[in-house]
Amino acid sequence: MKTYLRILSYAKPYGKFVPTYIIYAFLSIVFGLLNFTLLKPLFDVIFEQVDPSSLTQYAEKPEFSFSVEYFSHLFNYNFLQVAEEYGKMGTLFYVCIIIVVSVFLSNLFTYLSGVVLAKVRAVVIKRMRMDIFSQVSKLHIGYFSNERKGDLMSKMTNDVQEVENTIVQSLRVVFREPVTIILYFSVLFFMSAKLTLFTILIIPITGAIIGGITRRLKKKAVQSQESLGRIVNILDETLGGMRVIKAFNAEGFMKKKFDGETDFYADVNVNMARKNELASPISQFLGVFVVAGILVYGGSMVLSGNSDLGASDFITYIIIFTQVLNPAKEISRAVSSIQRGIASAERVFTVVDTPSQIKSPASPSVLNTFEHSVEFKNVSFAYEDQLVLKNINFTLNRGKTIALVGPSGGGKSTLADLVPRFYDPSQGAILLDGNNLKDFDLNDLRSLMGIVTQESILFNDTVFNNIAFGVEGATEAQVLEAAKIANAHEFIEKMDDGYQTSIGERGSKLSGGQRQRLSIARAVLKNPPILILDEATSALDSESEHLVQEALTKLMSNRTTLVIAHRLSTIQHADEILVIERGEIVQRGTHTDLSQVEGLYQKLSSIQSV
Repeated sequence: MKTYLRILSYAKPYGKFVPTYIIYAFLSIVFGLLNFTLLKPLFDVIFEQVDPSSLTQYAEKPEFSFSVEYFSHLFNYNFLQVAEEYGKMGTLFYVCIIIVVSVFLSNLFTYLSGVVLAKVRAVVIKRMRMDIFSQVSKLHIGYFSNERKGDLMSKMTNDVQEVENTIVQSLRVVFREPVTIILYFSVLFFMSAKLTLFTILIIPITGAIIGGITRRLKKKAVQSQESLGRIVNILDETLGGMRVIKAFNAEGFMKKKFDGETDFYADVNVNMARKNELASPISQFLGVFVVAGILVYGGSMVLSGNSDLGASDFITYIIIFTQVLNPAKEISRAVSSIQRGIASAERVFTVVDTPSQIKSPASPSVLNTFEHSVEFKNVSFAYEDQLVLKNINFTLNRGKTIALVGPSGGGKSTLADLVPRFYDPSQGAILLDGNNLKDFDLNDLRSLMGIVTQESILFNDTVFNNIAFGVEGATEAQVLEAAKIANAHEFIEKMDDGYQTSIGERGSKLSGGQRQRLSIARAVLKNPPILILDEATSALDSESEHLVQEALTKLMSNRTTLVIAHRLSTIQHADEILVIERGEIVQRGTHTDLSQVEGLYQKLSSIQSV
């Protein structure tokens, strides 16, 4: 129930929907009930059981009052007038016309209440999707290292869709059908309290049976959605790694892996279907069983003359009671499907409720410009229990360049990731102009930084929008100038639509060098005072590397730069080089100094010069 109410909280403020829905739903139920209560006078006319003397009390038109007695008196008054003027056929037409009008109004208000619920559904799902998307956007980088991307995508798409298809769709049943049952039973009690009490005896038994079935559904629903997440993950890995899969003749392996997961998903869903489909037949069977009992019990009383119901009353009673079975059946079906929706909602809320380990402070320090330095003081960092950086100390002064070199896996990229607070140190502190990075608002801090990584992260959009990414109000002249500085303008101009050319998913229509130059152009346009370059040329051919390196040199001019270098030739002019091995600074100095001293840097330099 707690999860269900939390889902409904996305529809706040309820005042926009609830009053209107209650009015429409209530009128729909009332007119629907009126359709069947009018069957009694219709049967009385057909079977010639109308007693004119019993209608004399309705000879005068009643004064208006909002009550059941007024409408009943008004109906009988008009009924009497028609009977006197037009006879039996006239009264028959009169009753039939009122039934048609009542059916029309019942369906009209059903439609209007459905439209209101459609608005509620749209609002709930939109807000839920935005909530999970916003939360995922805020989560720290480390979260995505521990979570499967496919499972996250499944939660954001399939699980939210399941909530829409089950819980939100069930709102009509949850709020309308119980009221329908109450009103219908109120009429049945009014017609025959003794007979109605007999019919109610079976309801707790029905509820217990259906409840036992639905409790088993939730566990299977969780397994189903988790399996669907794994399927999406396999699909994502397969589509993203198709080149490698084909190169290693691994199509069969991936097919077997996908087949095994889809088999499990199918088995779980068949098991769920067995239980889900069982609820409706059982509720229908028990309903028919009750109707049969009413026919035997009530029919015997009518035939023996021991009932206060006449023949037309009894037939009307049976017809109204059968209509109670439909909402009861809908409720049992809704309860079954709600279990699937709750399981999906709980998976969604595990993401929504995940706190980000990297947050802006409640009262951040003002940060407008970068003036002096970035300083690492006794910084250590660990991924869970694995120590990656140990007691790192250095100062990057404004306008200077520090290069990080060393073997792969030594902690260079992790060290660079600490500066924009993708992670926070486990020990020690990083200071910006003497203030701890944790004291600043994240957006303010990152606005001072430009990052170019080895893997060019581009989006399925135009060249222009990729360069202007994150810079609101960027002009065409500014984008062109940034592209020229990044040595990208020439190849962009040759594209079919120039700067309005779509570059495909992750820039798939571009070469590696072209993608990297767009990334550099993006950093140029941002014009940050602090620049972080993470092996930006390591994956390029010689020609592309030359163009990219030339663009990087322009970008680094008069900026404070932290550069991770794979090729030592690109960082020979750095103001200081830090040699990182196993998370520690083992050497530091200029290229000239380090080349003359025995150690790891000299060893790496000699290897690359071969």
